[in-house]
Parts: sequence; C-alpha cells; structure tokens
Amino acid sequence: QAPLVESGGGLVQTGDSLRLSCAGSGRKFGGYTLGWFRQAPQKAREFVAEITWNRAIINYADSVKGRFTVSRDNTDDTMYLQMNNLQPADTAIYYCAARIGIDGKWNYWGQGTQVTVSS
Repeated sequence: QAPLVESGGGLVQTGDSLRLSCAGSGRKFGGYTLGWFRQAPQKAREFVAEITWNRAIINYADSVKGRFTVSRDNTDDTMYLQMNNLQPADTAIYYCAARIGIDGKWNYWGQGTQVTVSS
C-alpha cells in the first residue's frame, strides 16, 4: 500500500472548484515537506505546490498561482489542495508526495487521484 493516499478528485466543469486531500497511510508525515504534483496524458509529471512542515515555506507552479491553495493540518496528518477556477489544462492525475526538508528527494508518493475539467 502506498504511504500516502489522495482523495477528492472528480469530473468538473470549467470554472468549478475542487479540494483534494492527502493523508498518510501507516506512517506519520507531520515533520515532512508535502507536495502536490500532476501528470496530464502524454506529459511528464510536473510540480504543482509544496508546503513545509511548519508552513514557513509554500511554493506554487506559475500555472496555478492565484487559483490553487495548499494547506496542511498536522493534527490529523493531512494536506489539502484547494483548486479554484479550474481549466481544462488542469486535467491530470494529481499525486501527493513527501520529502525531508526543502531540497531532499521526494521519497514517498501516493497513487494519485484523477481530476478532469470539461470545457
């Protein structure tokens, strides 16, 4: 079983919103940097957003700035991605990942959740 589990994906229309969740499975990630990535059909996986364990550093891909918001609740070991004003270009499988620090390797991954935005 994957160490991280994503949920909240679905089929929406252009301009709609979705909130994705990512939770640890079998282990805790409260002290890790958590991130979101996505992979569209026939494209490489790309970075979306990340948040350090203490929320001191939050980074976004330029393509989602102003529309997506990453957050986390260390009490229940869950990270969220609030996605607003979704566009067809946001259609992808969304993965969450975890790493130590801000420049370590992303060692832990989820299996992904599908987000489809219809025009």
